[in-house]
Amino acid sequence: MSFGDPNNPYGPPPAQPPAAPQPGYGFPQQPPAAPQPGYGFPQQPAYPGYPGGNPMLPQSMPGLLVTARVFLFIISAVQILFGLVYLYLAAFASDVSDAADDLSSSSDDPFSAFSDGSDIATGAFVILALIALGLAALSITLGVKFGRGGQGVRITTVVYGALGTIAGLLLLFVGLDSGLASMVIFPLIWVVFGAIITAAPVVSSGTAWFSRPRY
Repeated sequence: MSFGDPNNPYGPPPAQPPAAPQPGYGFPQQPPAAPQPGYGFPQQPAYPGYPGGNPMLPQSMPGLLVTARVFLFIISAVQILFGLVYLYLAAFASDVSDAADDLSSSSDDPFSAFSDGSDIATGAFVILALIALGLAALSITLGVKFGRGGQGVRITTVVYGALGTIAGLLLLFVGLDSGLASMVIFPLIWVVFGAIITAAPVVSSGTAWFSRPRY
């Protein structure tokens, strides 16, 4: 009987290949690698407000736009005040016209002409009141839309501010020509407000704010 015979039941067992070491004590495990974007994993664009957002896009409203927004609300308050004053004057002129009609006895009576003039004044004051209240509504709308508005709000604000600046300059020239300091202060403030409202959406920070993606 030979011990070299592989079929010999009394021989030594055949040699086994060494087993691969198992992770455990002395063998630190490595964490699985995160899947890298590639085929089948479309990359999403980075937006401001999220990790990896584009730092070139504004995260909050620029300070100059905030100032212009406050000025729009202040202007709207002044326009509402003027609108209420014009409505009051229209009501007063209407009452004068009614009183003149009661005192008038014929079309040649002086009270008749005074009544006609009061009617014209009433209509003029009503139109001025509607214009002032309409502009106040526009000022409030633009100020509110600064947070979510796009290019339409930006262009409207620039045109609105430019027209207000021109009107303020005309009033300023009239006040300077009159020589009265009280006739210069209000137009000067109006020009400053109009210039800031016009410039705020035009500068680079304002342009970037109105061009940012909205979701």
